[in-house]
Amino acid sequence: MSLPGLTLVIGGAASGKSAHAEALVRDHGGQRVYIATAQAFDDEMHAKIAAHQEMRAGDGWRTVEAPFDVVEALSGLGSGDVVLLDCATFWLMNLLLAERDWQEEAEALIAALLACPAPVVVVSNETGQGIVPENALARRFREAQGRLNQRLAAEAGLVVAVMAGLPLVLKGVAP
Repeated sequence: MSLPGLTLVIGGAASGKSAHAEALVRDHGGQRVYIATAQAFDDEMHAKIAAHQEMRAGDGWRTVEAPFDVVEALSGLGSGDVVLLDCATFWLMNLLLAERDWQEEAEALIAALLACPAPVVVVSNETGQGIVPENALARRFREAQGRLNQRLAAEAGLVVAVMAGLPLVLKGVAP
C-alpha cells in the first residue's frame, strides 16, 4: 500500500481520526515514526497521552516528542520512514499559548512536510462546526485551526475526514 507524500486525517474530538491515521501508517510499511505534539498540563491529558502510547506499545513505533519543533523532527527522516504527526491541533495550541507567530511557523511546517522524503500522515481536529466560542483566545484558536487545516488540505495528496470511526475520503484515493 502506498501513501502520498502528505496525508491529512481530520475529524472532531474522539472521532477515531488517530486510530485511522495509525492504521494508514501501519499498513504502509517502513519504519514507523510518531511525532507527538501534546503536552500534559493536567491528569486528564496525562491519561489521554498514556492511552495513545498504549495503542502503539510493542508495535514498532519510534516516538519523537515535539510540542513545538515539528520542523526539526521532520528534518532527520529518510525515505524508509513513514510518519504520523499527531496532532496539528495540539501543535498549534502550543504555539498560540506561547504567543509565537503561528502563521510563520505554519508556513515553515508546510515547507518541511513537502520536503520530507518520508510520507507523512497529519492528524488535525475540525473545530469550525460548533458554536462561536465565548472568549477571544478560543475564537482566535478556532480561526487559526481552520486556516491551518485549509493549508494542509490544499497541499495533501489525500484528505480523509473521520466521523464516528468511519473514514470518508475528501481528496485523493485511499490506499
